[in-house]
Amino acid sequence: MAAGAAHVATAKLRRATFMASTPPPAQGRAYPSGGQLELIRSGVVRAIPPKDAAAALRTEDFRLLDVRPAWEYEKARVGGSLHVPFFVADTDPTPVTLLKKWVHFGYIGLWTGQHLTTINEQFLPQVEELVPDKEDKLLVACGEGLRSMIAVRALHNGGYKNLGWLAGGFNRSGDGDFSEVQGTSKLQYATVGGASYLFLQLLLLLKVIGKEN
Repeated sequence: MAAGAAHVATAKLRRATFMASTPPPAQGRAYPSGGQLELIRSGVVRAIPPKDAAAALRTEDFRLLDVRPAWEYEKARVGGSLHVPFFVADTDPTPVTLLKKWVHFGYIGLWTGQHLTTINEQFLPQVEELVPDKEDKLLVACGEGLRSMIAVRALHNGGYKNLGWLAGGFNRSGDGDFSEVQGTSKLQYATVGGASYLFLQLLLLLKVIGKEN
């Protein structure tokens, strides 16, 4: 229960700090900031919960597109998934960005381990290189479902017709939802980093000790 509480608390923090750590898309880009909920509610983009994702991949010919940043993907990933990050680390060396990085680290990065990010301007071309046929079925996933929700909007605008969205992201997945998980962490904990990761590990250890006693 303690580990679950820590996971929920960290997930809530990630949601609350998402907009603070990622700038909104500028007008005129292929990645608009609105309309994604309408696509899902209308059924144009199909919402697929993690417990049903394996069946969709196995029997419905969906391909899993992981849009998390590289540092989350390396910690835990589904074997055979495609990886194109929607957000990448902001490497702009200007003084304003450096100041943002300091503020971000003090308020967000130290606890969550997340980097200051910016939109991957090459997202759509990179997906098109991996999946040139826009009739192919893509199940788009991230950690908490927020970044993937924006990504499906960009893909829909880019001409992809058969899109699924992993509802709630990998954070809502159970241990048996995906048969082949690679990396050093569980999928549902891959977004956890920084001091919160150490806190989570402590709670997991206490949970194990509690069961043994």
